[in-house]
Amino acid sequence: MTSPLEVDVNGDIEKAFKNLKKKMAFEGIFKELKRRRYYEKPSEEKKRKREEAERRRLKKMRRMAVQQSRVRKAKGPGREGQKSFNRTDKDSD
Repeated sequence: MTSPLEVDVNGDIEKAFKNLKKKMAFEGIFKELKRRRYYEKPSEEKKRKREEAERRRLKKMRRMAVQQSRVRKAKGPGREGQKSFNRTDKDSD
């Protein structure tokens, strides 16, 4: 069971309500309520979960590609063709 959501009310009830809605959205409560309005067949649930997992996987791959391109840009041009010397190269001389 999840812990209850708590929001401090410091005189401004509108701001507290807004904060509560933000917390509920972050926790996925609204998404859960929408999903539970109607019965979802087990086969549909499996399909939905599989599609969600695929979206997460693709999102992760995009993030990794962006991160790698940033690392390549930070290293600068012309570094790929240079030979790197490590301890095994020096010992073989």
